[in-house]
Amino acid sequence: MTAFRIGRLRGGAPGYVLPRFLAPLVAGATYARLLHLLVGWIFAGVVLLVYPGTYQKSLGEILAGALWLDTVLLALVALIPAARRAEGVQARLLLVPDREEDIAVEPSRTWADRRRTAGWLIGRVVLGSAIGFSTVFGLAPAFNLLTGPHALWYLPLAPVLAIGYGWLVVWAGRLQLVMAARLLGPSPAERLAEAELRAERLLERNRLARELHDSIGHALTVTVLQAGAAREVGDPAFVAKALEVIEETGRQAMEDLERTLVLLRESPAGAAGGAATEQPGVDQLPALFDTARAAGSPVEARIEVPAGVLPGVLSRESYRIVQEGVTNALKYAPGEPVDVQVAVRDGQLELRCANRLVAGAGRGASRKGGKGLRGIRERASLLGGEASAGPSAGSSAGLSVDGSTEWVLDVRLPIRLGS
Repeated sequence: MTAFRIGRLRGGAPGYVLPRFLAPLVAGATYARLLHLLVGWIFAGVVLLVYPGTYQKSLGEILAGALWLDTVLLALVALIPAARRAEGVQARLLLVPDREEDIAVEPSRTWADRRRTAGWLIGRVVLGSAIGFSTVFGLAPAFNLLTGPHALWYLPLAPVLAIGYGWLVVWAGRLQLVMAARLLGPSPAERLAEAELRAERLLERNRLARELHDSIGHALTVTVLQAGAAREVGDPAFVAKALEVIEETGRQAMEDLERTLVLLRESPAGAAGGAATEQPGVDQLPALFDTARAAGSPVEARIEVPAGVLPGVLSRESYRIVQEGVTNALKYAPGEPVDVQVAVRDGQLELRCANRLVAGAGRGASRKGGKGLRGIRERASLLGGEASAGPSAGSSAGLSVDGSTEWVLDVRLPIRLGS
């Protein structure tokens, strides 16, 4: 026989073992659901006492009168938006669903929500009343038989009656749980809103991951290059300058990290942190170029962006794109000149970052699948633009006449004026 263990004795020894078909009869969820059922029966009983009453009424008249009055009252209650929320909270507590999100705790927002709530209230009262009447008109005669003058003859029926009633409660509770999931569960609009919220959170996490990758990656690249150059050169003045650049770069990376942590904490107090949540934009690019120059790579930059033309989000994302392009140049072609162009033309923001790679020493091919370039393409796509990166067009495989390769990052983003 299949068994179910419900406890352990002191010292770790196995406790009582019940047959599996008896396990639901001793589960706490069964009695919580029975309480939920009886609440519906109590409501029906109170209404019955008010109208039509039981004095000089046939059973049919009593049931008919109570039925239509219960239906009207429950339908009126379902019109209250908060009724759905109250029923959802109660159902989660007493029906013990496997997943609480299967039962909504939101107020009614549409007429469809109100109709489903009315169906739930009526079904709950009907099912609860059926269990209540079964208890009264079923167990009471059985109790009389088991305590009457011929009780010994009917005593063997006691376990059968108890188990039968227990399973009636179990299945009624399960049926009520199914009803709650169907009638109080999230509506299609709520499921869509939840899916959209999950998508927004996923996009936000991806954006924060890109922010960390770009900011911390740039800081580490500059730090490694400066530390290596200071060790090779050995000039005290150069070492002092390198340490200054490392300090400034590290401070900037810490500020970026703090901004990201503020967003991750999702705290209203933290989100209102003022300067801590400000993000760099196109106007901070000169400082970025100064850092690259201090790392030993000459930067020729041309920024042709009129003030106030770029929306905030476009300015921030453009800064991160250029930052990643400069970081790649420092990483894969240290010491080589970097040419940066940022300009507004024909309603588009054009970003171009180019650097020379010495033939045989560059790792341009390895950059195609890098996370940084993939992040740039994602940023451009989300902004409705496009991005390309690779050896420059011209001679074979991007090789110039002097045997060097020029790597070009080219991004075009549409500008929505007035946004």
